[in-house]
Amino acid sequence: MSDVDAVIKALRTGHDGLAALVDGLGEDDLARPSGVSDWDVSQVLGHLGSGAEIASAVIHTALDGGASLVNGSNFAVWDRWNAMSRRTRARSFLRANESLVGLYESLDARTRARLRVDLGFLTEPFDVVAGTARLRLSEFALHSWDVRVAFDEHATLAPDAAAVLLHAKSDLLPWVSEAAGLKGLRAVIEVITTEPSSRFALRLQSPVSADFDVPEHPDGTLTLPAEAWVRLVAGRLSPRNSPAGVVSAGAADLDMLRAVFPGY
Repeated sequence: MSDVDAVIKALRTGHDGLAALVDGLGEDDLARPSGVSDWDVSQVLGHLGSGAEIASAVIHTALDGGASLVNGSNFAVWDRWNAMSRRTRARSFLRANESLVGLYESLDARTRARLRVDLGFLTEPFDVVAGTARLRLSEFALHSWDVRVAFDEHATLAPDAAAVLLHAKSDLLPWVSEAAGLKGLRAVIEVITTEPSSRFALRLQSPVSADFDVPEHPDGTLTLPAEAWVRLVAGRLSPRNSPAGVVSAGAADLDMLRAVFPGY
C-alpha cells in the first residue's frame, strides 16, 4: 500500500466511524461543548463539512484543468455553513465528507500523480491528492477527536490516522509551538512512542524542531502512545485527556510541553 493509499484508507475508516456516531446524535448532543474552545459539537461538524466542500472544489477544479479557485469563494462556503441549524450541519457534514472521501477513492494512480492546483498562498502548484489528503486527514482526525471527547473524556485518535500523522507534523513544529513556553529552557528530549513504535529527538529551543538524531544522553525522556504525541502537538493532551502510558522524566515536564504546544 502506498503512502497516499494509507492516507485515503484512514480517511475512509475515520469517516465511517464518525458517521456512525453522528447518526445517533440528538439536538442536545449537538449542542454539547466540544474539544474546541467556544464551539459546540455541531460547529465542529460544520467546520469539517465546509472543509470537505472546499477540498472537493479544489480537486474538481484541478480535474477540470483549472489553476485555482475563485478568490473569496471560501468565505461564501463558511458563511452558508455558519448559518445552518445544528441538525442541518450534522446532516450536511455526513453528505459532504462522504462525497470528499469517495472522490479521493475514485482517482486512479495516474490521476493522483498529475493533479496540481495553485492555492494562491504557496510558492508553487500544490499536489492536490497527496497534499490535500494529508492535510485533510490531520484536520479530520483531530476534529473527530474534538467531537468524540464531548461524550468520552478518554477518547483517542484512530490508530491508522495516528500512524500516518506521527511524523507528518515535524515540519510544522516551528509554526504550532510557542517558544515562550520554554521560559529560556534549551533541552533535547528523547520521545519514544508506541502503536506504532518510534524514537526521535524533540529539540526544545527557538524554533522547536524534531529529528531522528537522538543523543546518547538526552535531557529528558517522554514515552507515550503515538496518538497521544499527535494530540500533544495539537494542544489536545490535557491532564484529564491523557491516556495511561504517558511517562515523562527529566526536562520532559508535561505542563511545560503543554505550554509549548498550546493548540491550533
